[in-house]
Amino acid sequence: MKLTVAGCSPAWPNPGGAQSGYLLESDGKRILLDCGPGVLARLREREPWPEVDAIALTHWHLDHWGDVVPWVWGRMFGPGVEAKKAELWVPPGGVETLDSIGDRIGQPGMFSNAFELHEYVDAEPFETAGFEVTPERVLHYELLAFGFRAAANGAVLAYSGDSGPSDALPKLAADADLFLCEATLLAPNPEGGTRGHLASDEAVEAFEESGAKRLLLTHRPHERPLDSSLQQVHDGMEVEV
Repeated sequence: MKLTVAGCSPAWPNPGGAQSGYLLESDGKRILLDCGPGVLARLREREPWPEVDAIALTHWHLDHWGDVVPWVWGRMFGPGVEAKKAELWVPPGGVETLDSIGDRIGQPGMFSNAFELHEYVDAEPFETAGFEVTPERVLHYELLAFGFRAAANGAVLAYSGDSGPSDALPKLAADADLFLCEATLLAPNPEGGTRGHLASDEAVEAFEESGAKRLLLTHRPHERPLDSSLQQVHDGMEVEV
């Protein structure tokens, strides 16, 4: 399995950066985990139109799905017209969400015209693009949000999506070959309340509890320094899993 980081910026983009988008490849099949603003342009630097078999979205914050909209226009009217329809996997209730968005900002059925739409179910594996993907609900404020565990060819990548501290994270990454985990915060929020993100120490704690083999941190603001002992992804990074 190969991971290519198309974008890894947090809710505001890092200088010159794209937001969340992680391309996995195995046996000639490709799945994109999240598709935030800037991701489509980054993928188009590599090929005229991204030939992906599937896209899976962790949640509905714009930095994780915003480029699905221009993907629609390129698929319907632009260089993606001849491309095959990719599957688009969305959280429970997501098809209705997309229908509502299309009615308001574009045209009815725009997303179903451009993609094969599917909803996943918490903790139930689904098969797509040659991968087995298991969604695991994570803590992200009050929003319905998920991390993904993607397996192919005996390799496993766990991706936290956006999450505060949660027992779901070590479960998601249990014995994975690679744990791609967000580390947005400089330090834990001392005020308490419902959490939505991790500090790097909390990501390391979840990693150590999980027994995963390797940790890569992501979704981190450029302005927030990171301990040099920790590995952080960058746009364009390629990793064999």
